[in-house]
Amino acid sequence: MATKEIMPTPLCLIENSTNGQLVVNQKALEILSGISQPVVVVTIVGPYRTGKSYLMNKLAGQKKGFSLGSTVRSHTKGIWMWCVPHSTKKDLTLVLLDTEGLGDVEKGNPKNDTWIFVLAVLLSSTLVYNSMGTINQQAMDQLHYVSELTEHIRTRASPNLDGVDGSAEFVSFFPDFVWTVRDFTLELKLDGYPITEDQYLENALQRKRETEEKTEVLHLPQSCIVKYFPTKKCFVFPQPTTRKNLPKLEELQENELEPEFVEQAEHFSSYIFQNAKAKTIQGGVVINGTRLKILVENYVEVISSGNVPCMENVVLALAEIENSAAVQKAIACYEKLMRQLKLPTNNLQELLNCDADSTMEAIEVFRQFSFKDEGQRFQKELGKELLERKEEFYEKNEKMSADHCWALIQDIFQPLEEETKKGTFSKSGGYKLFVEMKQKLKKKYNEESNKGLQAEEILLKYLQSKEDIEETIFQTDMSLLEKEKEIAVERAKAEAVEQADKQLQELQELNRQMLEQMEKSHQEHVKQLTQKMKEERQQMMAEQEETLNLKLKDQEKLIQKEFQNERKQLEDQIQSLQEQVDSSRKSCVIL
Repeated sequence: MATKEIMPTPLCLIENSTNGQLVVNQKALEILSGISQPVVVVTIVGPYRTGKSYLMNKLAGQKKGFSLGSTVRSHTKGIWMWCVPHSTKKDLTLVLLDTEGLGDVEKGNPKNDTWIFVLAVLLSSTLVYNSMGTINQQAMDQLHYVSELTEHIRTRASPNLDGVDGSAEFVSFFPDFVWTVRDFTLELKLDGYPITEDQYLENALQRKRETEEKTEVLHLPQSCIVKYFPTKKCFVFPQPTTRKNLPKLEELQENELEPEFVEQAEHFSSYIFQNAKAKTIQGGVVINGTRLKILVENYVEVISSGNVPCMENVVLALAEIENSAAVQKAIACYEKLMRQLKLPTNNLQELLNCDADSTMEAIEVFRQFSFKDEGQRFQKELGKELLERKEEFYEKNEKMSADHCWALIQDIFQPLEEETKKGTFSKSGGYKLFVEMKQKLKKKYNEESNKGLQAEEILLKYLQSKEDIEETIFQTDMSLLEKEKEIAVERAKAEAVEQADKQLQELQELNRQMLEQMEKSHQEHVKQLTQKMKEERQQMMAEQEETLNLKLKDQEKLIQKEFQNERKQLEDQIQSLQEQVDSSRKSCVIL
């Protein structure tokens, strides 16, 4: 997350309102909810007007940010937040919390100091306590809030049955403790020997050997610091500049500050960057921005209701929210991986393998983001959800396969449908044609790739839907075959009759032609015979006429000779010849 871009300046996280109520700023919570990285939460507390804000601005790498305040009036009310990138650890986000000054006389409800301190302890991974002067009894008295923590923080919801003080568990989740002493003027010596800052703090925290009850109470803050906080560190700072320049501290350049102060501020910042750990709670649960948001909401809600924050309850509430979110993240991971699988799959094993891999990744995501899953309730919920998602993907895979196959069938078998509608197969032999086309189209369908798991089933359903049509075509084909047999017999008979008629007609035609030919031959023969008879008769008539002419000439001669008897005989002959000629003429006319 680019926290620098999101938070160019600090923002109030928990407002200490004028009526004494603590109110959470929703805008600040939104910013926290967007931080997925673990957070290092550094919170500074201490009396007001001790320069706390300057150190926090230094950690942010800025001269300005948290309001320093230049008057006796405290500027910081409630708790202010500044989320910035960690300067040395890129996988962490630095969350800086600046609290209002403890002991401010202008507060309407002095008890709010206690709750501000309690919240600082509960929210931070490193708690910086900032004070002025020296670590003496007065400074310890100002830190009485630490001795009251057992009254304002509980580790368990119910008392321990073994009677052990629950505060003994504070050290397992309390922050590291850093005491910064400002305007320190003493020499770091003990019994005349030089000591370190940490030794100075350690000596201040040691209990004196007095045994009076009054002394026990007096040293209670020291005992609580030693007992509750896992590590302790101390930094002493000289005065940064002259008293005259203090009001404009944030405007001064480093070369205008005391070199020892600048050097010590660098040491302090370096220590925080190198040693401040990510915020954790009981059970070693690492807190990120989203989880810190939940803690803030829960703590403020409990305090506002007049109750005492209970770590066990807080952890359970956080686990409830986080485990539920972990389930959703795991499911989202599963679905994202499964969506990478191209559907429909060619075989079931391909889907099973992807499901197995995606399930393992989802479980790993759940394991990463979940914690304190009592009775594996959320893990079981995840298993149920993953099974439902798995079934949904199976159904989706089958549906996509079915839709794809139906589309293929409608395209590939369209010619069969059209030929059926046209009645192509409603004839003898049509069933054979139907089966041949169906087999050809089935082969074409089977050769198509990426049909998915429903390929055979959808084809079977389609072919089953055509069984009635196929049966009709078969029956029609059989009926037509029987009818055609009958028609063939009738046709054969008709053809035989027709052939017989044809043959008869041909015979008759042949006879007619023969008769015509015979008639023509007869006519020709008659014609020739007539002609010949005519010629013969003409020849005979010519001969007869010639004979007659000869007899006429003989008659004339006889007459001339007056042979009467012979004349008579001659006339008879002439008459007979004349009759023959006439008779011959008549017979020529008849022919």
